[in-house]
Order: sequence, then structure tokens, then C-alpha cells
Amino acid sequence: MAPSLWPSISALHYFKTTTPTLHHSNTPLLHSSMSRILVIEDDSSIRQGIVDALEFDGFKTLEAAEGHKGLALALKCDYDLLLLDLVLPGMDGLEILREIRRHRPTQPVIILTARGAENDRVQGLRLGADDYVVKPFSVKELLARIDAVIRRSPERPTGIEEVDFPGGRADLKRCEVRFEDGESTSLSEREMEILAYLARNSGRAISRDEILTRVWRISTRGVETRTIDMHIARLREKLRDNKENPKVILTVRGKGYMLATPSASTINHQPFFE
Repeated sequence: MAPSLWPSISALHYFKTTTPTLHHSNTPLLHSSMSRILVIEDDSSIRQGIVDALEFDGFKTLEAAEGHKGLALALKCDYDLLLLDLVLPGMDGLEILREIRRHRPTQPVIILTARGAENDRVQGLRLGADDYVVKPFSVKELLARIDAVIRRSPERPTGIEEVDFPGGRADLKRCEVRFEDGESTSLSEREMEILAYLARNSGRAISRDEILTRVWRISTRGVETRTIDMHIARLREKLRDNKENPKVILTVRGKGYMLATPSASTINHQPFFE
């Protein structure tokens, strides 16, 4: 392994023996077995060390050692976060970042680079990187930063299948709302996505812009946020939520919308978690 990044012992052994617990033991990891990280790094020893640590922590991985191949994977594959080195053969990391932002404006990206100069970090952040890690770095720091970025980018509501609310239950998998009186109604795809995202972030106010970018993956430029208000109004109606005094989907003045501490069930019927 590269001595600048990993200690003399293997990266995986280092990870096992030194990485702190990032979640409570009774709380499911946000990065479930369905989460996938794309690693674009030309140094084979560093790349392998990162991949080993990620897979041990429960991620699936994709990897590339060259810029053009990395960009191809970044644009055609499905993944949750990109770890991107800036100095690459074939195509510079900043060029890759520009293309990703052009085609996938909300894709989470963390820059990996040995170039610790402020200008490089600033340029990467201005191009849309969510965070950066300067080499040499530890596995602990890398995993903590990945965890933080994924927490801020939970547009994929994996794990939650049902959301309970007073008087009924929303089945997200079936896009259906069932009430205790036996009646039911259907949810549109957009309504289901909004409800699932609010459930994943229960107790936190979600802005209209965040729904557009994180849930629908739509740029906020030229889009009327009133569109979100109309979808929320229809969703409240389907949940039988009083529009004058809502109890399920709350309006937080100046911030957005918030789900009022629902009970959400996961695929494994585990308690709801953030």
C-alpha cells in the first residue's frame, strides 16, 4: 500500500482495528448493501485500499484507473457517491467533474487529491464537489466524510416501504394510501417520492429547492417552487390532512415542509431511522 495514504499494515486491517463506530449499534446503516461508490483513482494501491475499506463497511464499489473510463462509468452507471481523484491519466478530474455536473447536477462527489493548494480545492468546490479529502488521509476520515455527504444527499429513500399516519398507512411500494375505515386512494410517482423523502427526514424542515434537486433531480433554475406547493396540497388531500391546520405534513415558515414524526417501516420491518 502507498505509505502516504495507508500505514504499513494492510488498509483493510487498519480499517478493522482503528475505525470508530459511526452509528449506534441498534441503528441500521444509511449505506445499506444497496449503496454503491464509484472510485476513480489512478494509483492502484490507493484505489485497492479504498475499495477494500468501502466493501468491508458494506458498500458495493465500481472502480476506474483512467479518466476516460472513469467518466464513462460516471455517466452510465447507477451509484450513490463518486470518489474522484483530480490528477488522472487521459482526462483531468476537474474535466470529469464538469461533465458530471452537466449531466448529473445532483450526483454526490468527493474529491480525492494530493494537491492540497487552496486554489485546487476552491476550483473543485465551485465546479460542484460536495466535499474534498487531501492526501494523505486516514480511512476514518474518508468514511466519516462519505457518511456526512450521503446523509446530506438522501434522495434515494431505500429501505422504507410504509409510512403510518393518524388514521391510515401509506404503502410506498404500491403507491397507495389505505385508511382505517377501509377506503384507499392511489399516489402519483411524484407524491410517493415526496412522502418517502419527508419520511427519511422526519422532524427536519425540507425546502422546496431541496425537493427539486434531491428528490426529483431537477435544477432549480427556471422552475417555479409553486410546483412543490401544489404537489404538497394534493398529497395532504390524499392523506386527509387538514389543509387549514395540517397534522401530518407541516409547513415550517420560511423553511419548507416537514413530516410530523411518522412511523415508517423498512423492508425488514425495522424501526424508522434517519
